[in-house]
Amino acid sequence: MHTEHHIKQVQHIVRDWQRKGLTVAFVPTMGNLHDGHLALVDKAGQLADKVVVSIFVNPIQFGPNEDFDSYPRTLEQDAVQLVDHGADLLFAPSVAEMYPQGRDNQTRITVPELSELYCGAFRPGFFTGVATVVNKLFNIVPADIAVFGEKDFQQLHIIRRMVFDLNLSMDIVGVPTRRESNGLAMSSRNGYLSETERETAAEIYRTLVVARQRILDGENDFADIEQAAINLLQQAGFKTDYFVICNALTLQAAQAGDTSLVILVAAHLGSTRLIDNISIEIQ
Repeated sequence: MHTEHHIKQVQHIVRDWQRKGLTVAFVPTMGNLHDGHLALVDKAGQLADKVVVSIFVNPIQFGPNEDFDSYPRTLEQDAVQLVDHGADLLFAPSVAEMYPQGRDNQTRITVPELSELYCGAFRPGFFTGVATVVNKLFNIVPADIAVFGEKDFQQLHIIRRMVFDLNLSMDIVGVPTRRESNGLAMSSRNGYLSETERETAAEIYRTLVVARQRILDGENDFADIEQAAINLLQQAGFKTDYFVICNALTLQAAQAGDTSLVILVAAHLGSTRLIDNISIEIQ
């Protein structure tokens, strides 16, 4: 695997592969890789001849009181894992390489409406930062396919919308969430949790499963299901930002008669903010 830190060299490498008729899959990450990330790399390897992974902790998607400075950076360890999983190119740029005019002077991309819901309401500017950096990365790595995890369901939805709206010639592939043995969704921020908190954090997934079963059993009072779930999480020690049942295609609040649903949740356990989701198909 080759590691590169500069944009022009990455563009040259990828375009040279494509001139040779090779297909390219791209996995953007912020590093501190876990099995969930590596499942994306494995999927990319199944879909294309060459796999590019980026590691970049993107400052413009962090709020002023969030964890940009403390976000775990484990580049050497990540590179070893990527070699083991068959990645061909690691792109690990500096902030100055990505934002040469400074982060405050960077042209930004906003996906309207979707970016204001749920995580967007609690983290203003977050999805603008995500859309901006992902668009930049797509131009740096002009791949055929980009692979993302479904744990960040709203983010995946926004990226698909951006690709559609901007007529980008790239297929977006989602990969199901990888979980710990207790059901906790794998996340780099799980490293902030104590051993006791990691066990408590699994209550998020258990609450999602209970809510899904109520819907599959025929209940359609979504507000009641949501409030019951919030109560359960509060009793377990969480501070819940949201627990919402949505139409999986639009991310708008679910209505009776919707058959493709997703439940989205974000909750704080101590100082750690965790997100998760679960999908429901009603026959």
